[in-house]
Amino acid sequence: MPAIVEFPKVVQDAVRDFGDLFCCQPQRRHFAEYLTGLIIAHNKTVTGINGEFAETTDQSCLNRFLTEVDWDVSELNERRLELLQKDSTTKYSDQGVIAVDDVLIDHDGKFIKDVGWFWDHSAKRNKIAHDYLFANYACTSGKHYPLQFRRFKKREQCDATGEVFESHTVLFCQLIDWVCERKIPGDFAFGSYFTNAGNLNHIHAKRDKFDRPRGYVGDLRFNRKIWHKGKELKAEELAASIPSGSRKEIRRGNKRQWFFTCSIRIPKVNHKVRIVIVWDKRRDAEPRKILVTNRVCWEASRIPRGYRHRWTGTETYHRDGKQELGMGDCQLRNGQGQTRHMHLVMLAYSLLMSQLKQGRAKDWALCRLTTIGEACRAMIGETLRTTLAWAIEQVTEKSRSYVHVVAKLRLA
Repeated sequence: MPAIVEFPKVVQDAVRDFGDLFCCQPQRRHFAEYLTGLIIAHNKTVTGINGEFAETTDQSCLNRFLTEVDWDVSELNERRLELLQKDSTTKYSDQGVIAVDDVLIDHDGKFIKDVGWFWDHSAKRNKIAHDYLFANYACTSGKHYPLQFRRFKKREQCDATGEVFESHTVLFCQLIDWVCERKIPGDFAFGSYFTNAGNLNHIHAKRDKFDRPRGYVGDLRFNRKIWHKGKELKAEELAASIPSGSRKEIRRGNKRQWFFTCSIRIPKVNHKVRIVIVWDKRRDAEPRKILVTNRVCWEASRIPRGYRHRWTGTETYHRDGKQELGMGDCQLRNGQGQTRHMHLVMLAYSLLMSQLKQGRAKDWALCRLTTIGEACRAMIGETLRTTLAWAIEQVTEKSRSYVHVVAKLRLA
């Protein structure tokens, strides 16, 4: 790809909205360079991003922007979320869902701060990675974006540096507290790993604006012990005891499933909960999913509908962040650099999400955008058009030679 001669329109708007958070023009330029690189660069490392521009400084300057110079990621994140509330399609609502999940971010280097060996359940192997817990917001419009994250550090690493070890449960509760302190509305959704008594009690103890306990929908492990009609048994044993005649139909589009629901107690959970057992077919021996919620008054169809936003809110962001925005490409050893990189990925994702599913095509995009990948490709097209226009101007109006233009665009 030819070298970039002008920042894309989305990035120019971001500099306008966030530029005052940086103390000088060089910082604002590095901010724009890094955002642009995350979206359209082929190699999304610091060196790769720096090499994408026709006019730039040494890559060490961009490195220091991430690792040393003074700017506040918390202010950047608060401003990002504040701007998202000005758009009706990304605004918080009582029907929104806050999805919480963790993700492994692969790395090549063993000396990056906080990386460790983790078991990847999807790849069925151990790998060097960061383990991040994300809270993401899924809007009623179908749009979604990250809210905040925490980075997990293994106990032996904390012991070696004298830091206090914080388990996944502690980090999960920190994210819940962060959301509740900002009075972000909506119910929480999360997978079976986080469906433990401590987390459920922590959420239930929080209050919403209606003075109700904050709601949640979690995935319940099949071997989890429960109390039903005064008897302790595993959730899968309760599912197996439900005759096919007691299973009711539930439809989602053209897809049909079967469910059974009842109120139960879970050991060490200090409030009553409701479970929904879902089967793909009415006579299936094993259920597809068992969900649990503290919203015991909800109708059964609403519980799986709320839980589905866990995929929308977390898995889609993790996939697009890795594939399109270089979430795992940063190889900086510095912990602050890794944190700032992740916040800038979150910002890039949010900027693109705001451009999706608009009523008409954006002038810079030339088409109506529906996915993050489409938005990235549209920005590449915009950049190429800008570069082509610049090259024509250099030759026709400024009488620059072909060799000069080729060298400036790093095509030699």
